[in-house]
Parts: sequence; structure tokens; C-alpha cells
Amino acid sequence: MFGKKKPTPQIDKDQLELIENAQKRIKQKKRLYAHFVIFLIGAIFLIIANTVLGIGKDFKLFGIDWFVFGILFWLFLFIYHLLNVFVTQKFMGKAWEKEQLDKLVAKQQNRVDKLKAGLVKEETLIAQTEVDSAATSDTQMANTKSLKSELTVIVAAAENDAIGKGNKLIWHLSDDLKRFKSLTSGHHIIMGRKTFESFPKPLPNRTHVVITRQADYSAPQGVILVNSLEDAIDVAKNDSRAFIIGGGQIYKQAMSLVDKIELTRVHHDFEADTFFPKIDTTIWKETSNVFHKKDEGHDYEFSFLTYERK
Repeated sequence: MFGKKKPTPQIDKDQLELIENAQKRIKQKKRLYAHFVIFLIGAIFLIIANTVLGIGKDFKLFGIDWFVFGILFWLFLFIYHLLNVFVTQKFMGKAWEKEQLDKLVAKQQNRVDKLKAGLVKEETLIAQTEVDSAATSDTQMANTKSLKSELTVIVAAAENDAIGKGNKLIWHLSDDLKRFKSLTSGHHIIMGRKTFESFPKPLPNRTHVVITRQADYSAPQGVILVNSLEDAIDVAKNDSRAFIIGGGQIYKQAMSLVDKIELTRVHHDFEADTFFPKIDTTIWKETSNVFHKKDEGHDYEFSFLTYERK
């Protein structure tokens, strides 16, 4: 009885939102009413200013007194305000925004469900094939292994392993871009959301697999959205050579999973906010090294390096 605090009434989140929307609508209607009153007073003032006080009495536009145009313009502003309060807010308010968001989420979920259904069907067929081929010879097994998908990291990194700043490349090397296009054309390219957003548009002749945790993320038609690197690799498992193209966090996760590294080493140090992981030479062996000098089209010396897992 004594010393007990009265329980504080709790307002449901949805109820609170309804109250806030109602208060907002009341304020909008008050402002509209004030606008209407000011419009009437202003119109009367313009008429009196012209007809009684004689202000601009001789000034006409297309043979019509100037105050008529002033009143019509003000009326246009009032009608716009009226439509905004009773039409736009009603049909394109919070409920409309939520409905559109729900539609986008449902559409994206439908795409994910179709993708998962296809993967399950594919995995079932693969499992059945493995059971049927359990009695094959050693030669057939070797041929099967030779068809295994190869997962490759492709990256351009400076001597200090810098790869980007502000979600942009730090340099422009035309031969490096040509090599990237030549290697990745016709294949799956796996990337994080920020790397995908750094492109002006999806790259031609490549299947984009974008990793994002945003449930409502929208991407152009043909771009595959997944929630993790493991899901991205699973999507590209039938590609003979899928590529991981960034960014920094995706590279770190991928280093223990990939079979090969295609590295363009730019022989210069740069300031950056994104870096490529150090290559551990106890795990990786260099199998190719092609050096390019600086020239008119290239501001820095660079080398095309290939590393394969030992």
C-alpha cells in the first residue's frame, strides 16, 4: 500500500504510431485552415489595394487587372496544399509505404525461395548420381575430379596491400582491367554489396552474386542475392571457374576456401581504407609472374601474379 509505485501505463508500439499519425494529421489540417483564412484575407486585400487604393490600377496583363493573376496564383498554392493533405497523405502515407515495402520483400523472398528450391533439387540429383556411380572405376573418378569447380580470388593490390579508398579504386591500369575482363567473362563473380554498388551498372557477360544481409535490398534483374559467402559459393558451384572480386572483408573470409589467387601487384604504396590479406607463402606458391613497366597508359609499374595452393 505504502511505498509502492503506481504502475506506468504501457502504450503498444502500433497504438503509439497511430496516435503520432493522428497528431500529425491534426497539425496538417490546422495549417490548411490557416492557409485558407490567410488566402481569403489576402485576396480581399489585393482587390482593395487595386480598386480602392488604386495601387497598380493602370497595370494590366492581357487586358486583365494584375490582382486577378495574384489571386489565381495564390489559389493554385492553396489547392496544392489541399491535395497534399487530403489526397497525397491519404493514398501515399505510411500505410502505402508499408504496403510497397511488403510487396518488395515478398518479391525478393519469392526469388530466394525459387533459388533454394532449385538448389535442393540440384543437390538431390547430385546425390542420386553419386549413389549410381559408386561402382565406377578409378579412371572415371579421376575424370570427375578434373571437372571440379575452381574458386579463384582476383584482386589488384599495392605493395602495402591497399586495394581501395572510399569504395573506389585508387588507380587506373587499362591492362589490369582488360585482364580482369578476359578472366571473368562468362563466369560467376562473387562480391559484397558495397563492391556491387561501386559499379555504374552490372558488368556484361557475367553472373553477379551479391552478398548482403539486407532483407529488403533491391538489385537489377539477373543479379543473385545471398546472405553469406558459403551460399554464394554454393550458387556458383557448377561454374568451372568462379571468381571472388571483393571487398576486403569478403577476401578475408575467402582466403581459406579458394584454390587460386590472380593478383595484380601495383609496385607502389597508397593511402587506403581497404586492404587485401597478406599472402602466406607457406600455403601459397607463385606459379606465374609477368612484369609490366610504367608507360603512357599506366602511371605505375605492376606485375600479374598467379598463386596456387600448395
